[in-house]
Amino acid sequence: MKFNQVFKVWLLAIRPKTLGAAVAPILIGTSMAFAEGKGHFLAALTALLCALLIQIGTNFSNDYFDFIKGADTEERLGPVRATQAGLVTPKTMLRNFVVIFGLTIFVGIYLVLRGGWPIVIIGVLSIASGILYTGGPSPLGYLGLGDIFVLIFFGPVAVGGTYYVQALEVSEAVIFAGLGPGLLATALLAVNNLRDEPTDKKVGKLTLAVRFGPAFVRAEYLVAFAFAVLLPFILAFWTDAHWYACISALITIPGYSAIRQIISRVKGQELNDALSTTGKLIIIYSILFSLGWWIG
Repeated sequence: MKFNQVFKVWLLAIRPKTLGAAVAPILIGTSMAFAEGKGHFLAALTALLCALLIQIGTNFSNDYFDFIKGADTEERLGPVRATQAGLVTPKTMLRNFVVIFGLTIFVGIYLVLRGGWPIVIIGVLSIASGILYTGGPSPLGYLGLGDIFVLIFFGPVAVGGTYYVQALEVSEAVIFAGLGPGLLATALLAVNNLRDEPTDKKVGKLTLAVRFGPAFVRAEYLVAFAFAVLLPFILAFWTDAHWYACISALITIPGYSAIRQIISRVKGQELNDALSTTGKLIIIYSILFSLGWWIG
């Protein structure tokens, strides 16, 4: 296989569209640290690199375990998965996700030296969750616990951890702000689970869409989106400052198309548009919130 073909295969496996969910909380945590004069550029950059590596390692792990467990089949409605499509062997995918997580640990040593044991706990739990999301005897994603995992680790943990490695302290406002990207990442997962509900049901993958039905997950999406939009206003009232962060509510404009699809009960592959839009909204939200918070 030629280099350009190999590059395309691994770019597919990396799932670039999912990386925004990893970047968003780092931006927010960093902007909040710098706004208080406690920012640390090298720590922020290292946290970003670790977040991207964890997301890529998780994607590789999911690609491998979903294939092994039979969740990814030819009936899949979403983007092509490298292992299922035969583009990468299971052995190679297994090796590569182990390598990526190993690299994460190596890069993260700096953050541990700076932040101490709290960073060790965050790192271990993040990597373990990335593997156990679809791996192990009782995968989180197969038990319907994926939504909680995403809310916590793509929200308060990522934002709080990013702030902490720079300021070496953390506040309640920072943790609360972390719910914003966490909720939007949960909304992203809700669309994914809604689209895959028929095929997940066949293989016993008990996502919330399978457990409680499509109507529940559509409501989950709308509630998560609405609360993420309201959160900056709550923070502004709470702190009596940072009102410019409320410009993040402007995501309702580009997000209207996704909301309309969710409300109109679109199914199957048609939800790929809502999935793509929601992925973009996470990064737009984080940029607007970060700029607004920094301005004051």
